[in-house]
Amino acid sequence: MASHPAAEHDPHAPMSREEKKVIFASSLGTVFEWYDFYLYGSLAPIIAQQFFAPLDPTAAFIFALLAFAAGFIVRPFGALVFGRLGDLAGRKYTFLLTIILMGASTFLVGILPGYNSIGIAAPIILIALRLLQGLALGGEYGGAATYVAEHAPQGKRGAYTSWIQTTATLGLLLSLLVIMGIRSVMGEAAFADVGWRIPFILSVVLLGISVWVRLSMSESPAFQKMKDEGKLSDAPLSESFGQWQNLRIVLIALFGLVAGQAVVWYTGQFYTLFFLTGVLKVDSQTANLLLALALVIATPFFLVFGSLSDRVGRKPIILAGLLLAALTYTSLFRELTEAANPDLARAQASARIVLKADPATCSFQGSPIAREVDFTSACDIAKRALAQSAASYSNEPLPAGEPTLVMVGDVRLTPPTLKLMADKARFDEESSKALAEFRAALGDALNAAGYPAKADPAKMDSVRIVLILAILVLYVTMVYGPIAAMLVELFPTRIRYSSLSLAYHVGNGWFGGLMPTIAFAMVAQNGDIYHGLWYPIVIAGLCALIGLFFLRETKDVDIYAKFLYWHPNKTR
Repeated sequence: MASHPAAEHDPHAPMSREEKKVIFASSLGTVFEWYDFYLYGSLAPIIAQQFFAPLDPTAAFIFALLAFAAGFIVRPFGALVFGRLGDLAGRKYTFLLTIILMGASTFLVGILPGYNSIGIAAPIILIALRLLQGLALGGEYGGAATYVAEHAPQGKRGAYTSWIQTTATLGLLLSLLVIMGIRSVMGEAAFADVGWRIPFILSVVLLGISVWVRLSMSESPAFQKMKDEGKLSDAPLSESFGQWQNLRIVLIALFGLVAGQAVVWYTGQFYTLFFLTGVLKVDSQTANLLLALALVIATPFFLVFGSLSDRVGRKPIILAGLLLAALTYTSLFRELTEAANPDLARAQASARIVLKADPATCSFQGSPIAREVDFTSACDIAKRALAQSAASYSNEPLPAGEPTLVMVGDVRLTPPTLKLMADKARFDEESSKALAEFRAALGDALNAAGYPAKADPAKMDSVRIVLILAILVLYVTMVYGPIAAMLVELFPTRIRYSSLSLAYHVGNGWFGGLMPTIAFAMVAQNGDIYHGLWYPIVIAGLCALIGLFFLRETKDVDIYAKFLYWHPNKTR
């Protein structure tokens, strides 16, 4: 039986017109879909104000991040639904369906009334729309990566699929540029009020373009060949995950490849943005611009590392990126603090803050459902106030019964224990007064110790900031550029969409998508603004170790071979 034409293609020949069309059509739609998905993340502080208004600022922001994460949590379920559909019905129409679902959900976010208009229904509907977006994205990436790879010639899959790998970053960049443009035209106050809705509403235009482009695409030739020969899987999910020989590859792909890639991606391109605005107090417009410049500088390296992986292999490039990230994150983020808010860096180094309290009186500060009134103990009041001031502190346990104490240098502060009104929805008058006095005293102490209320633009080293951000994104390009080709090469055609999609979206949806929320909860609980970095450091390091011993190199795999791994109909 003749091999597939793509497998016989001369790898040194220039890209054909049809191949360019495949890459362009797949990439364009995927860019728009990532744009839709990441608008929410770029506007998380405003989303917190609009849809979680009754919560205090810290709880509202954490809750907004959790709503952001809701879209990631359901991505594996979208991978199962649309992955199965893609293996049964075809690649083309499956990811045509996903982009329609994504675009419609994004548009509805843009016209959804806020909490002040419709109350609790607002955040509930918002989360429901995020869930629909997550389901759609769960089917998009696997389809696009598989579609392009199955058109690519042997020896060029890394180069061809690396164009798909740029789309997540380009989608993020597009969202930042649209937000910055509208914000600069309308002004900050008008943008925070109604202008933030415009980028979501504009997605309906992008949806129309994407649908038009994808309708002109033909089915994947590898899928069509199997369909014509009657060799499609009747049960791709049970074949992918119900048999150990195939499930083992899914697990290796997840824990030895994708989980590490995911935390590096979201640390380099999302946590940095949240860190700049939420911790270092850089204004949103400046932070978006600096990150956008870094993305412009580093994005071409997706193509560089994708092409390089065709020659030296996927595994060494990805593992090197994971190890570099794990080894340098702490120092890079400290450098970022010094460059973006040197007053904060200097204050942390010179004015030690210590929270002394009975551990039994301290609650978990990262709780996403906690309101300000849920924290009434002196320890909780102190931790919440310090977290809102982005002040790093150390914890010292006291014996039971000892009063809580906050030390800011030589200044001693005693936070109050608060009481609730009968309705338990607010503090009583005496408690409210005591809380205001403590916060004022803490603010004065922090100000005297050199802690700034916000980053001073005149003291920012913008060039240094962009360089640091570009290095962080460079790590992203190393781990992400070659990964689509490697995932495609790990699985046979008959179950490729399902197997690839689940591994990718569990890794990126759960390990990566929850990264900002987990990291900020860790910081709120521990007190050290760098403590949240231990999450990506540990995941990336463990993934590199597992990948080193269990993941095989795939660059020379023939993806058109009849069987790559065991399946029920294989003769022995």
